Amino acid sequence: MKTLHTETELPELTLRGMILGALLTVVFTASNVYLGLKVGLTFSSAIPAAVISMAVLRMAGNSNILENNMVQTQASAAGTLSAIIFIVPGMLMIGYWQDFELWQTMLIAACGGCLGVLFTIPLRRAMVVHSDLPYPEGVAAAEILKVGDSHSQGGLRELLTGGTFAGLVSLCTNGFHVLADGLSVWFSVGHGLTQLSLGYSSALVGAGYLIGLASGLALLVGIILAWVVMIPYFTATGAPADGQSLQQFAQACYTGKVRLIGAGVMGVAAIWTLIKLARPVIDGVKEAIQSAREPAEVQARHRTDTDMSIRSIAMTFAVMFAGLLGIFFAFVSVEGLPVAQTLTFALSGVLLAVVTGFLVAAACAYMAGLVGTSSSPISGIGILAIIISSLVMMALCDAFGIFELEGGTKFATATAIFTTSIILAIACISNDNMQDLKTGFLVGATPRHQQVALLLGCVVGAVVIAPVLNMLYQAYGFTGALPRADMNPDNALAAPQATLMTMIAQGIFSANLAWEYIYFGIALGVVIVIVDELLKSHTKNLCLPPLAVGIGIYLPPSLQTPLVVGAVMGYLIERSMQSRGKAEVEAGKHRGTLFASGLIVGESLIGVLIAAIIAVSVSSGGSDSPLALVGDEFTDTAEILGLLVFVATIALFNKIIRGKT
Repeated sequence: MKTLHTETELPELTLRGMILGALLTVVFTASNVYLGLKVGLTFSSAIPAAVISMAVLRMAGNSNILENNMVQTQASAAGTLSAIIFIVPGMLMIGYWQDFELWQTMLIAACGGCLGVLFTIPLRRAMVVHSDLPYPEGVAAAEILKVGDSHSQGGLRELLTGGTFAGLVSLCTNGFHVLADGLSVWFSVGHGLTQLSLGYSSALVGAGYLIGLASGLALLVGIILAWVVMIPYFTATGAPADGQSLQQFAQACYTGKVRLIGAGVMGVAAIWTLIKLARPVIDGVKEAIQSAREPAEVQARHRTDTDMSIRSIAMTFAVMFAGLLGIFFAFVSVEGLPVAQTLTFALSGVLLAVVTGFLVAAACAYMAGLVGTSSSPISGIGILAIIISSLVMMALCDAFGIFELEGGTKFATATAIFTTSIILAIACISNDNMQDLKTGFLVGATPRHQQVALLLGCVVGAVVIAPVLNMLYQAYGFTGALPRADMNPDNALAAPQATLMTMIAQGIFSANLAWEYIYFGIALGVVIVIVDELLKSHTKNLCLPPLAVGIGIYLPPSLQTPLVVGAVMGYLIERSMQSRGKAEVEAGKHRGTLFASGLIVGESLIGVLIAAIIAVSVSSGGSDSPLALVGDEFTDTAEILGLLVFVATIALFNKIIRGKT
């Protein structure tokens, strides 16, 4: 595949581009934080950022493809960095923090993200220049940049249409309360009980379209296993506690048993993915080392093959390492331990995070190249990281007698979560960095400039993540962590990965975790992996992604049904367009991708805005539903109206993909 502008000197890292990139960073980071906490998924912001950049800079005049590439590079980095939300909320779930420590959260994200950028620089030539890895999002972003002016306005129109529509629906749902966010019906299955749920979220329909049919059907399999098989079985063979209704008993079975089974499946899926990628990752690292040993005349590269200098890398690394060491010391010092012990915890935690982060950087870079940033199992990296961090912190706490102190177990759990959050920050950016460098390689960008843009994206994104996290927590709360006693737990954000990793850490430090359900999930995960491999080897297109099945078991059905609807809808619409020819199908996919991204951004931003309004209202002694226009008596009507709007969402999606708007 040929690159562009390899000999042409064009403005790349411009002031206006950096400002636009920073603004897009704020938008997409806030959106990803909200979506990730709600359903455990984040979306790649590279493609919508590229479209917006082309439209805005074109109006400003004298824009070029390399400048647009730098804008999307900066914005996509920060959007991906938001994945640290997969672990940080655990600090509140265990009660160690009462709200988010803004400076600590910000420095974890900034320093960890910047280290992720640095750790992937030596892998660029091996995994981007000399590799045949597909890099789906990177190639797609490059193609959009190449198309440039001819599609930028149309793409912006579809993005804005989706954003406006989803934003209005979200405002009517979560703000005015005139639309319900879903429909739920309980019914008997034999002697047991189960639930049929349909969520109405426009953003999740868009996310379902983006994840595709295979993942959507795998989620459906997980839902069936959880709510058609497991919940009816557990409710039929168990008995409710005194004063507990059948519905409450079913929810308790889901929380205390089914979700642990899902955790076991997700753990097996993550480990299996890493095992399959181990050999290619090792080969990639070997090639990078061999490239570094080449003679000086061979290493003399063109502009399009020039990375940050060794001196710049070393200086940036030193600053980031010092920042992490300082913030880890501040985190531990509040316990009042002896200085020597505090230093030991801080140094051990940072060294563990940096060394582990360096090792996972190569794995994440390869996974991103192979299956794409959005499909890469970052949560699997988190599961392995929390286990490693917990075991190391357990050893240190045993050595210093921490468990004998009051709150010692909570402190040990908190330090494990804190360490894992740094590892995840490194992993997230490593996962995204290679996609951006692939895009730059295809359009003729300067890697050094891209790496600077990635560092800027990490810093700006880190500034955004902490306050948005705190705002959402104060407005909605998280599952198992509500800031006020009178809050409705049904409205809490699920934060599924954070809940899972926190539960694993607590299980390692205590003996109160029902390990038998995790063991059953591990066995089930092995079976699903075998089925997936058999399908891949004996059929042409069928597969059963194990990680998606685990998520299907783990997440509430109201969050997953719109994902399944979006995935199946996209497949059926695109299949019905086959008679129009390949070019029209691809154009439809492009329109659908941008509209889906708009749905996600629109609902997410309104969700963040409503959260801010709720936070202000509650802090001043007002209601936690300050925008509500109706009361509880409107619930039945809101459910019907919500269903009608959900059907309208699918109809509009169909028209957008077919190009009939």
